[in-house]
Amino acid sequence: MLRTIKPKNARSKRVLDARQPKEIEDPRTAIFVKGTHAGEVLNNVMKELMALKRPDAIAFNKKNLIHPFDATTPSISSLEFWAGKNDASMFVVGQTTKKRPHGLTFVRMFDGRVLDMTEVGVESWKGMAEYKTPKSTPGHKPLMHFASELFDTHPRFVQLKSMLIDFFNGEEIESICLPGLEHVISVSCGPTPAALNNATAIAYASRPTSTPEDTSHFPKVHVRTYTIKLLASGTRIPRVELTPMGPSLDLVLRRHQAADPELLKQAMKRPKVKKTDMEKGLGKKKKNMEVDEMGDLRGRVHVGKQDLGKLQTRKMKGLKAAPGEEDAEDEDFEGPRKRRKEA
Repeated sequence: MLRTIKPKNARSKRVLDARQPKEIEDPRTAIFVKGTHAGEVLNNVMKELMALKRPDAIAFNKKNLIHPFDATTPSISSLEFWAGKNDASMFVVGQTTKKRPHGLTFVRMFDGRVLDMTEVGVESWKGMAEYKTPKSTPGHKPLMHFASELFDTHPRFVQLKSMLIDFFNGEEIESICLPGLEHVISVSCGPTPAALNNATAIAYASRPTSTPEDTSHFPKVHVRTYTIKLLASGTRIPRVELTPMGPSLDLVLRRHQAADPELLKQAMKRPKVKKTDMEKGLGKKKKNMEVDEMGDLRGRVHVGKQDLGKLQTRKMKGLKAAPGEEDAEDEDFEGPRKRRKEA
């Protein structure tokens, strides 16, 4: 039997209602946790990421004995406790060791439980202070650009893409205002090795899971941040210029933990379609219509072969035949046509 909490006053009732499942989720709150050994590099990198995540970011200043991938330590229970107490759904854990230096672990939560995790290593970085350029306003939703086919084919990079989108994604919006687009986060990969050209989920799942995964042949992931400057172009569409803003990160993939199938099924469950949406036809599966990853409705239009010979064009007096000239020859006419004698 599930334990139900009855609110004692109106304030606690509003807090409980805010934590209930919603059709449109609120921005994910991320908690930045330092391990027992973080180091100067990770401290600065976490500050830069927190500057991009504000105001939906919480920082734990004290060091914590936490190892998300170690089953012998009570790290998972600590993450679940902090998530419930702070109403957070993501964690960024910084831990550096001799074997895995400068490691960042992104942890995603669902319903107060750990859904999946992925660990990356920071190879190099440059902060915002090194770029003497204008910065974006905190709290603005960024544009995200992923430039590699691996983000759509290889499961490890697909998981990283989904994790970064959930991390940087802000409030759900219905319309876009051009002056509100202030910065772009570009995520690209290095040259794709030949072994990963035909990477598929089936081939990845068929690998032996008893041995640790070798990620040394994975290309580096480059994260770059730019500010957007809209300039006059003489048309309604402005000319866009990108200026490096920082931070710039070079990451390598390390350990990961995939989501539990049953928990992932609950997390991907969508609410029932409303009656108003059914009237608009959004709830019915229409032919040649689909919803992409960003939630936009896209349709495909099939046009039959057109006979341009029967197209009715605009009639102009300048194209009419002059007096005394004949029209086009008939199809069954064989001999030359005699000219009309002039008077």
